[in-house]
Amino acid sequence: MKILYFTLAMLFANIAISQTHQITKHNGEQLDVNFIKNENGLIYYSLNGSTEEVKISKYAVAKITNKQTNQTQKISDKIVVDSKDDYKMVTVLPQEKTIGLKQAANFSGVSTRTKGEPPIANQNHTAMRIKTQSATNGYPFVSYIQKSDGKYEAVAYMY
Repeated sequence: MKILYFTLAMLFANIAISQTHQITKHNGEQLDVNFIKNENGLIYYSLNGSTEEVKISKYAVAKITNKQTNQTQKISDKIVVDSKDDYKMVTVLPQEKTIGLKQAANFSGVSTRTKGEPPIANQNHTAMRIKTQSATNGYPFVSYIQKSDGKYEAVAYMY
């Protein structure tokens, strides 16, 4: 009788720790995972046989499919930037929300400084310049750091 209980316990434990979801990324890669949560622009999951939480940007994930019910949840649309005119589609992300995106290019420059304009207007001009440069090269995501000496460092990302 003990063997029967042990066998049933192992069977149910095996089902409980198997991958329950499939993450499909925009680059076509598919991951079999245990989905945990979608919070603050990040997807949290764990890999096979691990209890460690792994996170990925929601911008890198197209959809999550529940394997048991075949229910699919769309996470984000793929952003395609073809020309300089698509600068409005470029998304500026904080550094911590670029996990899972591939770093494509680094560039730097000097922030716009117009006499008589408030600092927020200067920041907007700088952001537009960075987004335009990223769109020209076909990169849909950019993260930048404003430095105190009037310069900035930007990193462009793609799928």
